[in-house]
Amino acid sequence: MRDQDVPGYIEQLGIPGIVDAHAHFMPDALLKRIWTYFDQAGPLLGRQWPIRYKWTQEARVAHLRDMGVVGFTCLSYAHRPGMAEWLTDWGLEFAAETLPHGEEVPPGAIASGTFFPEPGVDAYVASALDRGCRVFKIHLQVGDFDPLDSTLVPVWGQLADAGVPVVVHAGSGPMPGRFTGAARFGEVLTAHPGLRAIIAHMGMPDERDFFELLDEFPELMLDTTMVGTDFMESIHPFDVGLLPRIRDLGLSGRVLFGSDYPNIPYPYAHQVEVLRRWDLGDEWLAAVLWGNGAAIFGVS
Repeated sequence: MRDQDVPGYIEQLGIPGIVDAHAHFMPDALLKRIWTYFDQAGPLLGRQWPIRYKWTQEARVAHLRDMGVVGFTCLSYAHRPGMAEWLTDWGLEFAAETLPHGEEVPPGAIASGTFFPEPGVDAYVASALDRGCRVFKIHLQVGDFDPLDSTLVPVWGQLADAGVPVVVHAGSGPMPGRFTGAARFGEVLTAHPGLRAIIAHMGMPDERDFFELLDEFPELMLDTTMVGTDFMESIHPFDVGLLPRIRDLGLSGRVLFGSDYPNIPYPYAHQVEVLRRWDLGDEWLAAVLWGNGAAIFGVS
């Protein structure tokens, strides 16, 4: 499947478009530093990672819309104190700029924020929620912080009370971190069972450990980001024995489509093609590509 084939596939499924729960937009200077890190195969990557979509912000937004992606997060994440608040401010402004200006224009970016364990984190998260932030993102590998840090206790409570989801990179791929793995984040969920956490990459390569948490925590969700792609299969082959469970979870609203756009080394359409290869049915595909994300993020 090529990117230009995606709109036709959307039409075939009879859905309004795709909602992408795991796309990245952030200030250009920061994004370019991230691209340089990927170009140099930084130590957290473990391999070469040539990014396909090194385009301008305007071109990247236009490409999503051309493919029929009608809602997409603008996820960022902090790796040190003092970053998260201004990244969140940027994300809210970016989302406001890509809102529709007419009935025929797609909804665009979903207002996204991030946070870091630091003094004042509860205040800027509360402010972001008041201003309409609809999803947060944290990266426990890159951020190298403990999700059980005491400064984050009120934040988890705020998000649980607000019903606003947080995309969490807690799996140990592509390389393990000090605080990755299901056990550590499972303690957060035990303390805040109503938290609507979306486990990025289905928790690879610890997917079975994260799947064990799904029965205990009904608000826990997964995203499909990079799962099963040819690139990722060479690093962490996905456990296809989980596919029957993934089908049930997708039909019950707990699997969301995610891409990692633009920081991927293959066409966007490849992730859609991978999900089609799983042969879980058109109803499942329609739910994962559109319905589940639209419900979680309020995309109409």
